Amino acid sequence: MDLSIAGILALDGLTNGAVYALLALATVLLFAVTRVIFIPQGEFVAFGALTLALFQTGKVPGTVWFLLALAVLAALADVVEGWRQRLPPARVVLRVVRTLAWPVVASAVAWWAAPKGFPLVVQALLTLALVTPFGGLIYRLAYESLADASVLVLLIVSVGVHFALVGLGLYFFGAEGFRNPSFWDQRFSAGTLAVTGQTLIIFMASFALIVMLWLFFERTLTGKALRATAVNRVGARLMGISSSGAGRLAFTMAAFIGALSGLLIGPTTTVFYDSGFLIGLKGFVAAVFAGLASYPLALAGALGVGLLESFGSFWASSFKEVIVFSSILPVLLWRSLRDPHSEEH
Repeated sequence: MDLSIAGILALDGLTNGAVYALLALATVLLFAVTRVIFIPQGEFVAFGALTLALFQTGKVPGTVWFLLALAVLAALADVVEGWRQRLPPARVVLRVVRTLAWPVVASAVAWWAAPKGFPLVVQALLTLALVTPFGGLIYRLAYESLADASVLVLLIVSVGVHFALVGLGLYFFGAEGFRNPSFWDQRFSAGTLAVTGQTLIIFMASFALIVMLWLFFERTLTGKALRATAVNRVGARLMGISSSGAGRLAFTMAAFIGALSGLLIGPTTTVFYDSGFLIGLKGFVAAVFAGLASYPLALAGALGVGLLESFGSFWASSFKEVIVFSSILPVLLWRSLRDPHSEEH
């Protein structure tokens, strides 16, 4: 291996690592706020990439129907909850309207726009509008009633949600893979390296989102409320911070990050209905490097995973996945020895 090959591998690893960093940050965010190890984070990636691919073919993506179905189920759950709490009918109706408003509007716009052949950027925005609400709706239906359950129970629910989303992905998109067009086809040369416009977009989008997340958590009242929920759920609840609202917001942000990652990675690789699991799992490995707690360490771990995957594929392409996932073992051992297990309360 000479320096030119090493540079190419490093660039490829950092590009993939930038996407894994977003997924790692989403994983850390969800675990910190809700204690959910969200296995299906990668499914948002696949749904985002494949929804855009169907927009490219002029078809109405199946995510429209899935979004409406989730919204209707969440609205029914609001009605049942309002009946149990004996809330005034007007308040129940307001809850139902809030639950249905965005999914109905986004689905109607997508239905109208799908055959129109709008530019790629417009289709990408429609994709984000469709996939982002999945997060809050999935939390409402699958996790909210179990918010105080143990981490193990929440993990089992996550596995079930993962299998459900993979099956629905096969139903909506089929077994055929799709590769989306690049958002920027320009190519730049830097010595022996050839940098594509899509690579620059990945770096810029990842950096911008990481900065926005930092500003959100450090400078906004809502972000500080999420941090308070992450530190002490009971204390935050006593201070008037809704743990349910924090969970829905955290899941919505995670869905947005996943969908955006799908848009970024779609032009660089062929995405299938089940591709999200492997991509999300690499983000999870990076999150474990950070102990599911530190955002900067999650970023560093993601870049390390990307580089390890890239150089591993050069030296032993058949074992690159084994190399990546085996790297988690010494980290788990080290953390187990450093932080002895304690009984969960």
